[in-house]
Amino acid sequence: MKIKKELPYLLLILPAFITYTILTFIPLAMTFGLSLSNWNGSVIKDLKFAGLTNYMSAFSDVRMTTALKNTLFYAVMNPVCVTILAIPLALALNSRMPTRNFQRAAFFFPSVPSILILGYLWSYIMSPMEFGILNKFFGLFGLDAIPWLSSPKMAIWSVLIVSVWSMVGWHACIYIAQMQGISSDFYEAASIDGASKAQQFFRITLPLLRPAVASSTLLLLTSALKVYELPYALTKGGPGSATTMLTQIVIQTGFINKKYGAATAMSIIFCAIVAAIGFIQYKVTHKKEV
Repeated sequence: MKIKKELPYLLLILPAFITYTILTFIPLAMTFGLSLSNWNGSVIKDLKFAGLTNYMSAFSDVRMTTALKNTLFYAVMNPVCVTILAIPLALALNSRMPTRNFQRAAFFFPSVPSILILGYLWSYIMSPMEFGILNKFFGLFGLDAIPWLSSPKMAIWSVLIVSVWSMVGWHACIYIAQMQGISSDFYEAASIDGASKAQQFFRITLPLLRPAVASSTLLLLTSALKVYELPYALTKGGPGSATTMLTQIVIQTGFINKKYGAATAMSIIFCAIVAAIGFIQYKVTHKKEV
């Protein structure tokens, strides 16, 4: 009897379920099956079962482990640096200055152009050659040229600098929106109790920014883990493998080396890492206060 009552509702969601199965579950199953093969992208009849060889090779591949270290370093440092800069910037832009709208637009603008275009622009600005704008500027003060993109130690930090510059204004706007939702009654009560501006920030503003911090961090973390365009535009993964990311290794393995089975296995490992990190981040930022 219960099934008869629910049957019309089940029939209503059946088209959506079928569509989702065709577009999601079947491709996922095919992807996993492909990761267990040695397919080179030519004809299906050449596809041979390889078992877990692709997965074991991925973990023993020096390029993969190096790219994983670079990606994790970038994924940790990018949200930290952006958050540290975006919150003070949001405080400054949340004031009642007459030019606040113009200032917000100016800081937000770097997030508007394509990150690939910004990468090529900054590769010219940070060029270690004599026409590099930054090194020319430092040369006016008698300072030595800095190998922004040619030094293995500096290259990853240069990528990080450009990334933070392009994102800090956008995430400051997220914090501004959250700040404007905080009632002024809290600050008035704190002022009456003799709380300083610093105390009001750490006792009122910062705790109430927690939802915005969670959203901002999640956006930054997911975008950092799948980064590809910026390191490619700035250094093409170099010098050596100093800025090579996981996404670059997957694309090189699949589309350049024609090892689609190995590339698919790397992609599945990468997705598992992203899912695990995202889950941990969600649990940490949404942890209920006792």
